[in-house]
Amino acid sequence: MTINPTRAHPSASAAPDSPDQDLAGPSRGQGSLWLRFWRGCVLLWLLAAWSLSQSASAAPSPLLTPAMLLARLPQVRVIDIREGDASSSPYAAGHIPGAVWAPYSSWRGAADNPGKLRPVADYTALVRSLGLNVQTPVVLVADGSDPSDFGAPARVYWTLKWLGLQHLAILNGGMTAWTRAGLPVTRQAVRAQPSDFAPRLDTAILASRAQVAQDLRHTGQVLLLDARPRPFYLGQVKAPAAVQPGTLPGALDFDNARWFPDASGTLPGQAELERIAQAMPHAAGAQQTVSFCNTGHWAATNWFVLSELLHQPHVKLYPGSMVDWSRADEPMANVPTRAQQLWAQLRQTWAAH
Repeated sequence: MTINPTRAHPSASAAPDSPDQDLAGPSRGQGSLWLRFWRGCVLLWLLAAWSLSQSASAAPSPLLTPAMLLARLPQVRVIDIREGDASSSPYAAGHIPGAVWAPYSSWRGAADNPGKLRPVADYTALVRSLGLNVQTPVVLVADGSDPSDFGAPARVYWTLKWLGLQHLAILNGGMTAWTRAGLPVTRQAVRAQPSDFAPRLDTAILASRAQVAQDLRHTGQVLLLDARPRPFYLGQVKAPAAVQPGTLPGALDFDNARWFPDASGTLPGQAELERIAQAMPHAAGAQQTVSFCNTGHWAATNWFVLSELLHQPHVKLYPGSMVDWSRADEPMANVPTRAQQLWAQLRQTWAAH
C-alpha cells in the first residue's frame, strides 16, 4: 500500500519504521493495516470456535434417544450387549442395523466374583474384535426393560472409558425404546473388521479394593455410596456370591432405581435428574465419591448419572463391590448376627418356593 506524503503524520520526515514514528502512533495507512490485521484475527477466532462447536455436536452425547441414534447411525459403532447364545439370542432375532454383538457376560468376571475386572489382555482382544479404537464413537444398546437393566450398558460404558475410549454413549431405553419408536431392525449379523486397539487405562475412575481400604482410614474425605436397594444396605439380604451381608463401614445408600421415577429402563431428562440428585446423601468435606453395590452393576448406574450426566468431579466405581470385599474378609458394617443371617436365609428359601 502507498502512503500519500501530504496526508501522513506531521513527523513524515522520519523514516516509516523509525522509533519516533512508532511512539507517535501509526499513520492512517498503517492504521488501516492494523485494522485489517485485527479483523482477520477475530475472523479466525470465530471460525475456530465454530469448528469446535461443530465437532462437539458431531460427537455422540453420553445418552441418546432413539431418534438421535438413528441420525448418527452411519457415523457410530453400535454394540448390542443383550444376552443369549449365538443362534437364539435377542440379537439374532432382531437388532439395530449395523450393530455388532458383544453380550454383557463377555465384559464380566467369573461367576464367583462377577464384578471383578478381567485381565486387560482379555478386554483388549474383545475391543479389537469389535473394530474399536480410542476415537471410535460407540453407542451401547441393552434391552432397556427396567431400571436394573440400565446397569449393563452403564458398566460396559465405564469399562470402555477405563480402557481409554473417548466417545461413548448409551441408547436411553435400549431396544425397548427403539422398537417402541417403530425404528428399523434387521437379522443380518455384522462382523467388524478387527482393529489395532491399544488400551490407555484411565485409573482416575477406578476404585480398587486396596484404595477403598485406604479410603476407610481417611474418614470424611470420601463418600462411599451404596447403590443397592435398602435391604442389602441394612444387611437384611445379600448377593449369592457374597460371603456375608452388610455394607462398607461409613457408607451411605442411594438406590440406583431412584433415577427412574416411572420404573422404566429410560432415564428422565436433565432437570429431573438434577432434582433427584438433591435428595442424595452428602458427606461433609468429601472430595470424591466411590460408587459400589454387589458386583459393580447397579453402582455403574449411579456412577454414570453422577459422572457423565451431572458432571460431578472425582466419581469412581468399585467394580468388585461387596462380593469382592466380603470374600476378602474386610471389615463391614450392618452385619447381622449369625442367628439373624440363618433366619434371613430361611425366609429367602421359603420365598423362592
